[in-house]
Amino acid sequence: MEALLNQSRSLCPFLQRTSPATLRSLSTATTRPNASSPRGGTISNLQVIARRCPIMSKALAVQSARMATTPKAAFGGTIAGGASSVKAMGAVPGKKRFHTTATKEASVAREGRREHANVHPTLSKVDAAKPAMVNGSTAAYPGPKPEVPASKKFDYEGFYNNELEKKHKDKSYRYFNNINRLAREFPRAHMSAPEERVTVWCANDYLGMGRNPQVLRTMHETLDNYGAGAGGTRNISGHNQHAVGLENTIAKLHGKEGALVFSSCYVANDATLATLGSKLPDCVILSDSLNHASMIQGIRHSGAKKMVFKHNDLQDLEQKLAALPLSIPKIIAFESVYSMCGSIAPIEEICDLADKYGAITFLDEVHAVGMYGPHGAGVAEHLDYDTYASLDTPSPRSTKGTVMDRIDIITGTLGKAYGCVGGYIAGSASFVDAIRSLAPGFIFTTSLPPATMAGATSSINYQASYGRDRVLQQLHTRAVKAELNANDIPVIPNPSHIIPILVGDAELAKQASDMLLEDYGIYVQAINYPTVPRGEERLRVTPTPGHVKPYRDHLVQALQGVWERLGIRKTSDWKVAGGFLGVGVEDAAKNAPLWSSEQLGLREGESLEQALEREFEAEARDKQQMMLEMQQEDLRVHTRTTVDVAAAPVGIAA
Repeated sequence: MEALLNQSRSLCPFLQRTSPATLRSLSTATTRPNASSPRGGTISNLQVIARRCPIMSKALAVQSARMATTPKAAFGGTIAGGASSVKAMGAVPGKKRFHTTATKEASVAREGRREHANVHPTLSKVDAAKPAMVNGSTAAYPGPKPEVPASKKFDYEGFYNNELEKKHKDKSYRYFNNINRLAREFPRAHMSAPEERVTVWCANDYLGMGRNPQVLRTMHETLDNYGAGAGGTRNISGHNQHAVGLENTIAKLHGKEGALVFSSCYVANDATLATLGSKLPDCVILSDSLNHASMIQGIRHSGAKKMVFKHNDLQDLEQKLAALPLSIPKIIAFESVYSMCGSIAPIEEICDLADKYGAITFLDEVHAVGMYGPHGAGVAEHLDYDTYASLDTPSPRSTKGTVMDRIDIITGTLGKAYGCVGGYIAGSASFVDAIRSLAPGFIFTTSLPPATMAGATSSINYQASYGRDRVLQQLHTRAVKAELNANDIPVIPNPSHIIPILVGDAELAKQASDMLLEDYGIYVQAINYPTVPRGEERLRVTPTPGHVKPYRDHLVQALQGVWERLGIRKTSDWKVAGGFLGVGVEDAAKNAPLWSSEQLGLREGESLEQALEREFEAEARDKQQMMLEMQQEDLRVHTRTTVDVAAAPVGIAA
């Protein structure tokens, strides 16, 4: 029995997560599935659960159908005209049956029997002139008819409203603001009315690539040539040169053998982890406690065993790895930049643990691609900055053994720093092919539109060769953090480009966000539960290359006013309380910016404002040169088109 249970566990997720004691309890506890039926018996609670399973429900239905059509004698009943139930079954008197302790002949009252022919009439005996069902008055089979249940129908609308009421009561209900970002006035936007202008301070278009002229031109050209949609899944007309080119570009960016594009990185994470966890035998997934919802869902969908380790805690991770057999497959799933707190994972140390304990690494670089590393490949590339920067010189170094090279699986997005939409995975050729062939989230969804994929390719190539956007973003981040800290605004310290401003109360966070928008024309979204734990509510600010000094000064002044008007705790208040989430705690070394001053090109004795002014002047020259080159390219294309039209032979009417 134990062997059968172990074999079943390998196939059934329910059995995997249910203890033997619980299974025994479910199998002994019974219920009446249909109390109104005079012939209804009882079934175990385990059978009730099995009916909900897409596999077992079919098997139970087949079993029930067989039992319903089997002659009564097969179940110990008497056969019409037979002398004895035991003799009808051909049993030998005095001989015990299997699973019995004594010989007991069935005793059935004569009046309690019904002829088999009367219970299940064959089609040949049904009178053609009398249909089996006429206006619902004559049943095909005799017996009691089911009655309409006495209870009321389920109130679906009531359920929806009750769930929404819960969200309103705990202040976690989400309100969507009508924000229409303006490509020509980045980072400005208008609300529902075009004259209602606001400054956006919380968008994930971190580098402003959503309005980049090269990206827009590429998308316009592709749209004109190939239309709006992909036409189907990748397997059915949705595979094209734009998908191939984009995946090759991604693989090259991360130094991997292959890549695969999804409709979003949420889907990429979910589909990949669900597929790996369900296919790898006895797989265990070790997940950072602050991982994104897409990774959590993927792990749940996999049915694999999950072990959650404390955020960025190498000791806790190693303890959990050491408790697992070396021979079983293990996946360490984590992020490089955690988007709500701005912390950065110890990627190299996690790779060391993975090598030591036979695990593979799954790194989500969603909030890092485009913004870190000399080519924008993410934090893993940035950790070996000089090595990867040398690839653009006459003396390139080998990237073998670098942190990015050691990562097994990298996932990223096209919808944040690259300004488009979509997600991807990158890794070995066999891994990518396995996900391509097995993951429903990839197989059964429509491919991204050609214009989107072409625009994303253009964006990745642009950022791989142009680093000034990253430098400006980092300089603006330093400037905003410094100004907020100087004005006692509680910034959760971190080494990344994220600026989380601690509020600590859901209602206050919503009020602060509304006040900034309505009174100051600044859009910063409040971040509440379940995105962050209760009590850790915050505003999340994300500077871009376009947030110049006037915008920064306006933001600081507005936050000062809101904090005073609402009485929100300041950094000094948190310090008196002992500190919280790093606010009011002196630990500058731990949260030193990942981008060093040398990597940003800061000169000795140069202030941030001086460096920004110098970078803006250089950016203006770069943009002028880019626009000139685009105009020259347009002129060459127009000239070629004109020559081709002039050289075309004139048709002769028939």
